[in-house]
Amino acid sequence: MPLRKDRSQPTPARLSRAEPVEIWKARKFIEQHSDEELSLTKVAKAVNISPNYLSEKFKKVTGVNFVDYVAHIRTEKARDLLEDVDLRTSEIAFAVGFQSLSQFNRVFKKLFRKSPTEFRARLLKRSTRQRIRKPAR
Repeated sequence: MPLRKDRSQPTPARLSRAEPVEIWKARKFIEQHSDEELSLTKVAKAVNISPNYLSEKFKKVTGVNFVDYVAHIRTEKARDLLEDVDLRTSEIAFAVGFQSLSQFNRVFKKLFRKSPTEFRARLLKRSTRQRIRKPAR
């Protein structure tokens, strides 16, 4: 049997290891709509499966539950925005989809072991050091 040159086509072996399509669609929906209010029901409806099935399958496939996954996506986006010193932490929290500043601070600290303010301060300190080390041209 000749080797298949087109690797985009799934083979039986790839299909058995591939992420189920409904979970892939759910993750994509979450990433595209993470700045909105998201619920398990809303995402399940978007990918046309039941919320209970989505919850069970999501945890099994990704290794994290739905709520933790959404929080992770949002804090990753927030982490990038913290580099912009013109944005207040509260603006960032709401822009990435958190419903309250205290929830954002709590989740961010849980995931990054620093508050958003401490994280930003460390970023600024690091960038200042890098500017000082660069030789003048």
